[in-house]
Amino acid sequence: MSKQVDVVIVGAGAAGLMCAAQAGKRGRRVLVIDNAKKPGRKILISGGGRCNFTNYDVSAENYLCRNPHFVKSALSQYTNWDFISMVSKYGIEFEERDHGQLFCLDSAKDIVNMLLAECEQATIEQQYQVEIEQIKKTETGFHLATNKGEITCESLVIATGGLSMPKLGATPFGYKVAESFGLPVVTTTAGLVPFTLHKEDKEDFAELSGIAIPTIIESKSGKTFKEALLFTHRGLSGPAVLQISSYWTPGEAITINLVPETDLMGLLTETLQQHPNQSLKNTLARVLPKRLVEVLIERKVIFDKPLKQYQGKQLEQVVEQLQAWTILPNGTEGYRTAEVTLGGVDTQVISSKTMECSQVKGLFFVGEVMDVTGWLGGYNFQWAWSSGYVAGQWV
Repeated sequence: MSKQVDVVIVGAGAAGLMCAAQAGKRGRRVLVIDNAKKPGRKILISGGGRCNFTNYDVSAENYLCRNPHFVKSALSQYTNWDFISMVSKYGIEFEERDHGQLFCLDSAKDIVNMLLAECEQATIEQQYQVEIEQIKKTETGFHLATNKGEITCESLVIATGGLSMPKLGATPFGYKVAESFGLPVVTTTAGLVPFTLHKEDKEDFAELSGIAIPTIIESKSGKTFKEALLFTHRGLSGPAVLQISSYWTPGEAITINLVPETDLMGLLTETLQQHPNQSLKNTLARVLPKRLVEVLIERKVIFDKPLKQYQGKQLEQVVEQLQAWTILPNGTEGYRTAEVTLGGVDTQVISSKTMECSQVKGLFFVGEVMDVTGWLGGYNFQWAWSSGYVAGQWV
């Protein structure tokens, strides 16, 4: 016998659970299904287990989307302050970190438990380890064939996320659903992801693994971020690299200011006057990790000699090399370590006000499955909350 509900939500992550809670409050009979054993897998591991659930400063400028205006309606209908209010209502303690990022003080479990508490309604049911075998459009909605039986519904919400972190069960299911209905999907790539380096560069920098420095990083397109850069045994990571990776195209070099917080020219000229015999290496070691300076010397980015031996504009050239150091990544670590997926279901066929597909009545998309990608810093979760909330008003 077929199970009948008003709404089926595929995906028990951030956007799916938020959508379920909202639809339930409207009295809709909701069934949340997921292929995992438990809800909120990505929430639980996010932010080092503390969940960077939103940011104090959220705007459309914090998102990548082919239609840059698409996110505005949902973000205004359900704001970061609305979610902060919910977190506070549940007594969840949180802290602010750099750039307005908000993290749970205790555990990401607090956020999952809060969402599950919001879904504790008589009209909401959850089923796990469900595999969908087929989806068909009907006159009144949709028919789903699953390993747990048949389901019919009026509204179908796809909240299956992207391809990042396949160990957590990420699949291209949402994109395949879109394509089965003839909807366009923007090509997907890994976003917020570390860079790998070419063999020689990797060997040179591998011994710096674990060293982090403040930087300003810039893509070829001119996008810049002021964040920490982390050297790893595979390449480059840290917030600066994760942020710029979403704006990077294979084959492009990136430019990095290795000393953004120091008047480097002032330091060099003052040291030249007071200690003319001091080496460039020892001078730079005051503002950069000594081992990094040594590697840059080994690579002939800069040359080590007493400051008094630098002639004319040679010190300016040193400053330029360090404040506009360029390196060509070999690639990224891919979906295995990526925090998000760039691309996804094209927003041109989705209503920005309701998240309903304009071409298929009753079909909704929420969260990361769409071509909407936030910066590092709580923006992707805020998109999940906002898009899930909005869809929940209409399903």
